[in-house]
Parts: sequence; structure tokens; C-alpha cells
Amino acid sequence: MPAKRRATNKAPEPGLDTYRSMRDFDRTPEPSGAPPAPDAAGRRRFVVQRHRARRLHYDLRFEIDGVLVSWAVPKGPTLDPSARHLAVHVEDHPLEYEDFEGVIPGGQYGGGDVIVWDRGTWEPHATDDPAQAVKDGELHADMHGEKLRGRLVLIRRDEPADGGKEQWILVHKHDDDAVEGWDPEDHPRSVLSGRTNDEVKADPDRLWRSDLPPAEASVELHPAVPAATDDDLAALADLGAAGTWEVFGRRLRVTNLDKVLFPGRGDEPPVTKRELLAYTARIAPVVVPHLRGRPLNLHRYPQGADHGGFWHKQLPDHAPDWLPRWVNPDADDDDTTTYLVADEPAALLWAANFGGLEWHAWTSTTDHPHRPTYAMVDIDPGTSTAWEDVLVLARLHRDAFEHLGVRAYPKVTGRRGIQVWIPIAPGPSFDDTRAWVERLSRTVGAVVPDLVSWKWGVRERGGHARLDYTQNAINKTLVAPYSPRPAAGAPVSAPITWDELDEPWLRPDAFTVRTVLDRVAERGDLFAGVLRTDQRLPRLA
Repeated sequence: MPAKRRATNKAPEPGLDTYRSMRDFDRTPEPSGAPPAPDAAGRRRFVVQRHRARRLHYDLRFEIDGVLVSWAVPKGPTLDPSARHLAVHVEDHPLEYEDFEGVIPGGQYGGGDVIVWDRGTWEPHATDDPAQAVKDGELHADMHGEKLRGRLVLIRRDEPADGGKEQWILVHKHDDDAVEGWDPEDHPRSVLSGRTNDEVKADPDRLWRSDLPPAEASVELHPAVPAATDDDLAALADLGAAGTWEVFGRRLRVTNLDKVLFPGRGDEPPVTKRELLAYTARIAPVVVPHLRGRPLNLHRYPQGADHGGFWHKQLPDHAPDWLPRWVNPDADDDDTTTYLVADEPAALLWAANFGGLEWHAWTSTTDHPHRPTYAMVDIDPGTSTAWEDVLVLARLHRDAFEHLGVRAYPKVTGRRGIQVWIPIAPGPSFDDTRAWVERLSRTVGAVVPDLVSWKWGVRERGGHARLDYTQNAINKTLVAPYSPRPAAGAPVSAPITWDELDEPWLRPDAFTVRTVLDRVAERGDLFAGVLRTDQRLPRLA
């Protein structure tokens, strides 16, 4: 279904109305911040993107009044003064799109591959109001790019009929930078990466997701954390029941590789420790940023998910010296004193080999253990809570966040529930976040009182769901994104979009260690926005 727009507490940029409407991303906030002013010489940015969507064209975009005013030029801009190229005036784009080079997923508006064919600065000629010049139908632009130099002129033809797009003509003036016969197709490489569209399509670095705010829409597909190589995974596959696996620059002693850790789901074969380690190695570049700098509580199942598990917090004495760790200075004699910190992917692999089937990181960091970096909503279903009731509660929270203009990120738990993480700027205490989430969730719960119980004990809830705001406390954790859960098929706690709450296929255990990697490869990390902790919780009435 089409994405929908989240509310924002910032005033929308009027020039982006068409951009938003064509994408129908009803939950995407408008670009943030004030429009940047031209530099001291009056120069503004421009970009030309070579874009292969349904058909090849070049997108010529000028920075004007805080947006990228855009034309689609099928034959591309040229230095040839004798060429008269059609240019179709299309919707304005957000400034964040200026340096995008990568792939727009199929099914989204403009789906295809994109390179930054040229960029630089420009100056309006014979006017100090280029927006009015565009409105009047004639724009003269002095270009200072890597490929485009000299003066380009855009002239509108007759007004389109029936609300169609404006047809303009793009020409280059007869000036010192003009080059007869100059063809943009003779210069096909990106000025950013030096790559062609074919090369970017084969191995894109970024994905543009129009269902996200513009500041987050350009999704990094090659995170800074290194990924396991095919050779690394082949070496694991070639080991016997145990051995030394050299991966991520570390030597790991891995054991019981053929032990079944998760029963099969339906007709699927069971998941062995070897497969769990391979999954962990592949998902590590995505999940480690969510664990870095945070104490880790492990839920261990050494004999597998169909046997009893237990919490393990204390890093054992036999742990290798290279493992990142944190010694809690506030620990009492009977408390956990030393925690594992998964600052690198090999540390997460060690935890998985140690029987840690679930990964639970603190909501605060070792630098400031009493200051959370996000607040959390835990929709914990009761014994009589149907999945549709969980969805009702999640949608009500979605509406509340939309009304408040708060960025919040949902994920299915991999078991029965849904959790929502709300990134916040440093400052509030756990008492603050707990009180804020309690007030929010009690307001939501009052809408559907027959679905919610506020009793602490499971047996006292009458089978109803609990909106568990008490998870907002030091050393309280919710399962990390992409962590496996101890159940048949090895389901994982997977981030989702708010729109997917309305999808009939959605289940809390819809994604497994065998399926979620393809989803991440296609959609990127849907939880990446949680890492941007610059949000302040609004006061609740």
C-alpha cells in the first residue's frame, strides 16, 4: 500500500507539495531546517542526475528558495549551442536529494538507478529572483560545474492543457564555454564516484526511500562495519563439528556446529549452530551499530530453543581478552560487574557461539548509563490477546506519534508482540522517559480499555495486553533489532514500517534468520533512524 505521512512539528516547504503528493508518502515529514542562503557571490547549488527509470533521462535541478527546482531532460543538457532539447518541468525535490547516487526501489515513483552526472554552483543571470523567473517562464543560469559551464537558458513553451506538465526548451548560449556537437552521452560517468549507471545498478551504495523523511531517505547499503566475506562463510561451512574460525580479524573457537538450536518450522529443516553463526556474521554490519557502546544481556539457550534458557549478564573469566567489555562502577557485590559490549561483529559471533540466542542491549550507553538514548513502548499481549488487537494498539500509538510529531520506529518482536523505539537527545533520565511513555500509553489504552490491563502480574491481567512502560529503566532491555528468538524456525525481531501494520501478511514472527537478510538487502535497515538521537520529547497535556 502507499506510504503515509508522519506528522511533523516543522512548517512544510510549500515547494515540495507536488513532490510529496506524487509519492503519496503520507507519513514522511517535510525537509527540516531553514533553507540555506546562497554564498557570498550569490551562487547556489545545482545537480544533474542521469536517471534510468522507465526510460533514460537527465534530471536538471537548481537550488532555489530551499528546494531543488527540477526539469527532466530526455536528451540531457549540452554545451552545444545549436541543440534545442526538450525539458519537462517536474516537481521540486528536497535539498537532501542533491548528492543521491544509487537505486530507487521498484514500485516507488521514479524507480531505477541514478548517478550524479554533474554538480556545482550556478548564478541566476539578469535577475535576483530566480523563483519569479521560473514563474515567468524564462530562466538564465550561469553554470559552474565539472561538465556544464557557461550559460544555460530554459524557456517555457505554451502552457500545458488539462493540468499536464510544462514543456520547456533548454539551450546553451553561444559563449566561450560552448562546444559544437557536445553530447552528454559521450560523458556517462558520475562526478562523485566515477561509475556508470550500469556499475551503480550492479552494486549500489545507497537506496532512496521516499517513505522516510528526506534526512533519512538516502539509506547506506554498505555500512562502516565490515561484512563477512564469501570466503569467511565458506570457511565456516568447511569446518567439522568444531574448530577455529578466522573471521573479522579474530580467531574464534567454535563448537558443536551441527547442534540443532531451533526446531524447524513446518516442513523446513531445523536451524543449527552453524547456520546461526552464518546469519550472525551476515547481519552483524547492520546490528552492531545498534549494540555499540551498550552493555549486553544475553538470553542463553546452550541446549537449544526447545530447552530451558537463562539470563547471562556477567562476562565469564574464560572469555578471550580481545572481547570488548565494560566494568560497571556502580555494581554492588552481588551485581553483575563486567558486561560484554558488542562493539565489533566478532564479539556478537562469540556471544552466539556461547549459546546467546537472544541479544538484549541496554537503552543507555556505558558513557552515560543513567541517561537513556531512546524511550520504548512495549505492547505485550496477554493470553487472550489476538494479533488483531496488538495491531489495534500499535496503530493507536502510530496515530499518537503522528499527532505529536515524534519520530518512532516499530518492530515485531519475533514472538507475539510489537515494540516501538523513540530516539531522544541526551538529557532525560529513566524516570523521565518512563513517565512520558506511561502517560502516552495510558492515553492510548483509555481508547480501548477492554484490550488493556495495567496489572503487573500476568495472572492478574485477565488475559489482556499490557502496555509496559516499566521497561524504561536502567538495565531493563527489549530484544535488539535482528536478534533471533528461541522458537521454531528461528524468527527474528524485525523492524517494520508503520504502513506494514496494515498489511494482511504481517505476523509477529513473519521474519526468520533465513528470510530477513533478503529484506535488509532490499529495504536497508528500517531501524537506522533510531541511531539519530537528536529528538526531544514534547510535553504531554
